[in-house]
Amino acid sequence: MTQSMSSTRTRGVSQWLALTIGAVYLLVGAAGFLVTGFSGFAEHDHEQTLLGFAVNPLHNVVHLLIGVLGISLWSTIGRARTFGWLLVAGYGAAFVYGLIAVGNPEINFLNINAADNVLHALSVLAGLAIALWPQRKAEAAAY
Repeated sequence: MTQSMSSTRTRGVSQWLALTIGAVYLLVGAAGFLVTGFSGFAEHDHEQTLLGFAVNPLHNVVHLLIGVLGISLWSTIGRARTFGWLLVAGYGAAFVYGLIAVGNPEINFLNINAADNVLHALSVLAGLAIALWPQRKAEAAAY
């Protein structure tokens, strides 16, 4: 039996973006716990910030989940694109929620501030890039 050369796959831009964004969110989620600890799980406290972004333990868990998703779904173009669409939907909703919640501590259970809203909008754009990045012919043939 001979092994074909097609067994070594070429990764697409969407896949590398999904992996990179997943890894960054995983690291941010873990680093967030260094700031917040594990108490005050859904507390609104803008004094707890990581590089200017407000966080709380619940917010950190969300970042960890997004990181795990990105790392789990980068393996194929289709899965990476799914991750991209999940970013668009999830962070689109988080952006809209953040526009309302930033000025209302009673409903701001994710401890979102204006910097978070900017990052959420950028995450939507990143998700669109992952989901819609054109696939090279060599990549399409490999899958």
